[in-house]
Amino acid sequence: MKVISARDAKNRFGEFLDAVRREPVVVTKNDRPVGIMISIEDAADTLLPEFLLDKDPGYDEWLFGKVSATLARVDAGKSTVHSHDEAMTRLRERMEKKRADKTA
Repeated sequence: MKVISARDAKNRFGEFLDAVRREPVVVTKNDRPVGIMISIEDAADTLLPEFLLDKDPGYDEWLFGKVSATLARVDAGKSTVHSHDEAMTRLRERMEKKRADKTA
């Protein structure tokens, strides 16, 4: 991962943006990391859009209902809970498939 000072990022902004399109770039100030810049394409594959986009009215209630229904299914034995490692493995597989489908 590339590292660049805030001053260099400011003074060579075009080069900085080009670097970000290739890989995440850590920005430092006084030799300490203060931020990270990633491309919009990389950000789309993270949870960042969930945090940054406005939610539709009623979203929180809908989500609460979904989580409550899932917990009720688990309590009734109609659904299973996966370990953290298994859940992360399944998530990685889904993300890799999604990425492969995008490039195909």
